[in-house]
Parts: sequence; C-alpha cells; structure tokens
Amino acid sequence: MAISVVIADDQEMVRTGFRMILESQPDIEVLADVVDGTAALSAVERLRPDVLLLDIRMPGTDGLEVTRRLAERAAAHPEYGHKPRIVIVTTFDLDAYVHAALHGGASGFLLKDASPAMLVEAVRAAAAGDALISPAITVRLLRELAPATAGGTTTRTLAEPLTDREQDVVRALARGRTNAEIAAELYVSLSTVKSHLANVQVKLDARNRVEIAAWAWESGLARGSTGSGPAAP
Repeated sequence: MAISVVIADDQEMVRTGFRMILESQPDIEVLADVVDGTAALSAVERLRPDVLLLDIRMPGTDGLEVTRRLAERAAAHPEYGHKPRIVIVTTFDLDAYVHAALHGGASGFLLKDASPAMLVEAVRAAAAGDALISPAITVRLLRELAPATAGGTTTRTLAEPLTDREQDVVRALARGRTNAEIAAELYVSLSTVKSHLANVQVKLDARNRVEIAAWAWESGLARGSTGSGPAAP
C-alpha cells in the first residue's frame, strides 16, 4: 500500500512543491495539503495519514502545538490506535522550536532547502518507523541546544547501562549517521545496528532515534563522555 501523507504549511509554493515531489513517487500518496495547524489536526482526524509533513512555524496553531496535541492524544487514548509519524520542516537549522518538537515526539527533521530525494526518503523513513534527520540539524542543533554541562545533564535515566558497542552506535547516530553509514563505520551488519538501537530505545524508554540522539548530546555521550555511569561490558 502507498504511504499516505498530509502536508501542512502556510506557504502555498512550499505545499505545491512538496506535493509535486511526493506524488511523483509510486509508493507515496498525498491525501491533502493544508494551511495551518488547526487544519492539520482536522485532516489527521479525518484522513488518518501515515505521515504528517509539518511546518514548525505557522499562524495560529503552529507545528509545535500540533505535535504536542497529537502526542497527548496518543498517550491519553491508546485505544485510538493511530498517530501519524511527524516529519518537521523548518527554514532554520538552529531553531529552538525544533528542539522542543523533538521532545514532543517528532520522528524526523528536514530543512526546507533539502533535496527532493531527501524529502522522499524522510517520508519513507518515518513511515517505516525510522527517521531521517538532516545531518546539519542533528549535529549543529542538538549540540548547540543541549545543556553544555561538564558531566552531562538529562531528564532521562537509563534502565540499564549501555554496552560499549551500544555507545559507539549512539555516538554515530548523534552525529547524523544513517544506519547504513553506522554499519560501515563500525564494520557490523545493518541488522546489528538496528538491534543495538532497539536495545538502547528500550533502555532509555525513548520513542524514536531522534530522542536517542537528543539524549546523547544532553548526557555528554556524543561529546565523548557520559553522565550515565560506566558502560556494561
């Protein structure tokens, strides 16, 4: 089945461009494009898309508020059974709103000047439960906006220490590497990388790899140190 998408952006040119790019792909179907967050929430309720491509800055109900409301609804009503994967689109690669959206449960981040191929891959990755994050956002935004304390400060606590290999995988993830790039860099298989990330996600009680990356910068692990204690052998 095709990946269903709703686009929310207050700029008609952006919506039209995104729609043209996505509809050129045989595995993607754009169900609607809307002008603001209120319309986005309505479209999600009515159309139940797989992916919501969401501008962070819109008049009225902005992308951050939409992300928060959808996360709250999913937590309060798990029986609802549907929450679209959210890919945040922003003009700026150093935007405090994006950092807040990350903690609100967004699955991926994309700059508006990203290539058409990256837009398509971001949608596909989100639909698959993964995330494609612009490397500039992963490295620069998380590094700049995470608490820059010597020992690392984070609200998340590990249920179990990370193994040495899990730390290696998380560091690479926090620096913007894809799963395939991590596998090549660490000389392991793609399935091994996915297994390590799944284990880390459970240990952190993280919703997605974006939250893992944020934790890595906040804790100091991405900088080469860790505030979470020694790794397991």
